[in-house]
Amino acid sequence: MSEPTPLPLVFDAPKGRAKPPRHLADLTMPERLELANEAGLPAFRARQLSAHYFQRLVDDPEQMTDLPAGQRDELVSTFLPQLMTPLRTLEADRGTTRKTLWKLFDGALVESVLMRYPGRVTMCVSSQAGCGMACPFCATGQGGLQRNMSTAEIVEQVLAGARALDRGEVPGGPGRVSNVVFMGMGEPLANYKAVIGAVRRLTDPAPDGLGMSARGVTVSTVGLVPRMRQLVDEGVPVTLALSLHAPDDELRNELVPINTRFSVAETVAAAREYADATRRRVSIEYAMMRGINDQAWRADLLADVLHEHGTWGWVHVNLIPLNPTPGSKWTASDPADEREFVRRLEARGIPTTVRDTRGREIDGACGQLAATEG
Repeated sequence: MSEPTPLPLVFDAPKGRAKPPRHLADLTMPERLELANEAGLPAFRARQLSAHYFQRLVDDPEQMTDLPAGQRDELVSTFLPQLMTPLRTLEADRGTTRKTLWKLFDGALVESVLMRYPGRVTMCVSSQAGCGMACPFCATGQGGLQRNMSTAEIVEQVLAGARALDRGEVPGGPGRVSNVVFMGMGEPLANYKAVIGAVRRLTDPAPDGLGMSARGVTVSTVGLVPRMRQLVDEGVPVTLALSLHAPDDELRNELVPINTRFSVAETVAAAREYADATRRRVSIEYAMMRGINDQAWRADLLADVLHEHGTWGWVHVNLIPLNPTPGSKWTASDPADEREFVRRLEARGIPTTVRDTRGREIDGACGQLAATEG
């Protein structure tokens, strides 16, 4: 694996904060066995607890009846410490969309969203408390970065959703999480090590992990080019989603400040490199903002930028109707302009969809709920 290229300090989480408690989801199975040994516990207890967590989706020690009653508290405190507490859960779409505000051990607030569709369930998870990318139209970006989340804190968001589905708490009966998107709070590739750890825990076969298909995992980025290239070397064929939002440097410098370091051309080239290496189609995320980036000529320019890197079907454009934040000048595009944008891209042979806008009535945009609570 290539060595990570250092990124500017502005993208690092603040130093000196207490670390989250160590949890089995932070560890590989060999590391869990070593932890058991250090704690003077039989190694097989680590496997038992892994099975409870990832396979049985149990979080109540009293249900772990294969553990000695006298040791349960010690085992749970060693391997399964509480990582986060739900503060609020809001529902929409007749309960099939559930947004949860979590309080982490140090008081930081993050959000996750469960979305149930016919035939699939998607979890949208946060990777940082806050975000350091400073995109002006994003509620999370305007709040700044508090800290990186741990691997286990990221994984626990998915497991909480999995438990709710398994217990029939989501309309539609028992089910399972089929897709995870790293599109919640934070820039995933700015918390690279923990995010890759979470991807591996989610895709490792049970009981080492949740046993998901890597093809069901999407990792988004605003364009941290060195990390995009490093992701190629991981050997985990997740889908890469590039939050582009503008096809020209002049506008993207304003909307996505990291563009002043990694230009549109360099960022799109790195996305194409990822597609070539993994044979996984890249998703170009494009938030449609009225009068800002939704002009028809920008659709033509976006097509030109993408076609510079070939047309074998390496890319798909996902247009996102902006979910405006209170008091913001940024607002959603006129539907007619949105339709013309789609028409022009499709006329150039670029597959384009408009994202389903779930959760508008429950502060659907990332960071809105945390900002309100905070």
